Amino acid sequence: MLYKFKSKSCGDVIMLQANGQRMLEVIGKETANGASQKGIVVAAQIPAALAALEAEIAREEAAQKAALALALAKHEPAPRFEAISLRQRTVSFMAMLRQSAKDGHDIVWGV
Repeated sequence: MLYKFKSKSCGDVIMLQANGQRMLEVIGKETANGASQKGIVVAAQIPAALAALEAEIAREEAAQKAALALALAKHEPAPRFEAISLRQRTVSFMAMLRQSAKDGHDIVWGV
């Protein structure tokens, strides 16, 4: 499954299911069964969504830095992380959020 995020402010952002679900979980748009298949981020919610994504990116980067420092201190091989970081995965989505906030448009998916 793919997530296709749409806004009147810019082109669509398409993500694979796992990446789209993570994005939705971080911004608080999941249901009891996981990330919702359809939904909306209204313009008023966009600043909070951006802040949540930025906080999660900072948390992930700090955890990776700490794991690397710990491995070096123990003279162990460096840990392996995902090839594509959350920061890289969110670039297009965060650009969509910023542009939509600027223009006052909502973002929808699954419709």
